[in-house]
Amino acid sequence: MTSATSGPRLRDVNRVAVLALVGRHGPISRADIARRLGLSPPTVTAVSRALMEAGVIRKVDDAEPRGGRPGELLAVVGSAAVAIGVKVTSDRVTGIRADLDGTVLAEFSAPFDAIAANPFDALSELLRPYVAEAADTPLLGVGLGVPGFVDGRSGLVEAPLIGWRHMPLPQYLSRLLDVPVLVDNDVNTLAAYEHLYGIGRPYDDFLTVTLGQGVGAAVVSGGDLRRGGHGAAGELGHLPVDPAGPPCHCGKRGCLETYVSDAALVERARAAGVAANGPADLRAAADAGDRGAREVYREAGARLGGITAGLAAVLDPQAVLVSGEGTLAWAHLSEGFLRAFREGMFPPLADAVGVHVDPWDDAKWALGAAALVLRTPFTLSAEPQAYAVRARMAAFPGAELAQ
Repeated sequence: MTSATSGPRLRDVNRVAVLALVGRHGPISRADIARRLGLSPPTVTAVSRALMEAGVIRKVDDAEPRGGRPGELLAVVGSAAVAIGVKVTSDRVTGIRADLDGTVLAEFSAPFDAIAANPFDALSELLRPYVAEAADTPLLGVGLGVPGFVDGRSGLVEAPLIGWRHMPLPQYLSRLLDVPVLVDNDVNTLAAYEHLYGIGRPYDDFLTVTLGQGVGAAVVSGGDLRRGGHGAAGELGHLPVDPAGPPCHCGKRGCLETYVSDAALVERARAAGVAANGPADLRAAADAGDRGAREVYREAGARLGGITAGLAAVLDPQAVLVSGEGTLAWAHLSEGFLRAFREGMFPPLADAVGVHVDPWDDAKWALGAAALVLRTPFTLSAEPQAYAVRARMAAFPGAELAQ
């Protein structure tokens, strides 16, 4: 798998590959690692020894010994490092501190004014105590999930939903906190969590779709997040559905979000005579058997399912993962979604792509933001500050890691 690479780069690739496999599929034996990666047993032994000396992986006993002697399996040492993850909304931040194997060690939440005069200072002041609390264990960095995207060319954050335009957030916040800071779209952070710790672990190619206040998507292809040429891949909510449709906050008309977001569903329900002042009211009406409320959900599910089938035909994922606040109403959305999804699928793939629902949990989104940082040692990512994260962990003995 790495035959075209040589020298220090080859050693880095092998270390990353072994660590990633142990992280996602461990505990795992050296023989399985060699087989899955196409590496020689001596190479796997040398790499695993270096990672054990760095304190990143450890030996554990096989629960099913063969030949009367426990087999040696390798697993990640969770306590080797920690990261802080934060989900940012217009009025609140929700955060966690987690270790390398995804165990949540602490949670916090606080009010936040996204359009304050200086959100850099506001965020740094809010996060500084939690950065200080993590001083006893190597802190790899801080991950932020925002309802927007990071321009891949400029590194600037674009999050119009919370009033942020052209914000150099990673650079400034890293200086203020004196730790690496990684920022990404919040749906991408959720996909990072799913891939490293959640129901996406078995897959290297999957699509995450979220619904609730907005509609979003994230693409994991070949085991890596795909962000596109400008960092904005996955803006599913702004897929044009009808140019003559309802106005969208992005300035266009008829975006998907204007049909299937929480606000759109409530508006359609009220137009149909359903007494609903918010998503909770609409769910309660559907739960109580209100035919109008259930029809609103069925139509929305069908629209989203058909469009998701189109994405699946283009991207050929192994699975589709559905999450977000909107899944609280999945019992009513699912019939329309699944029928439209199966009917709209490219026939050879119709039964090959599973749909899995991950119940909404705000802390899980924060863990996804932490996973942005925690996954960095498992990749050769050249994202801004990724080298600094790997240098902090010192997970690659002998490698030259640029700051």
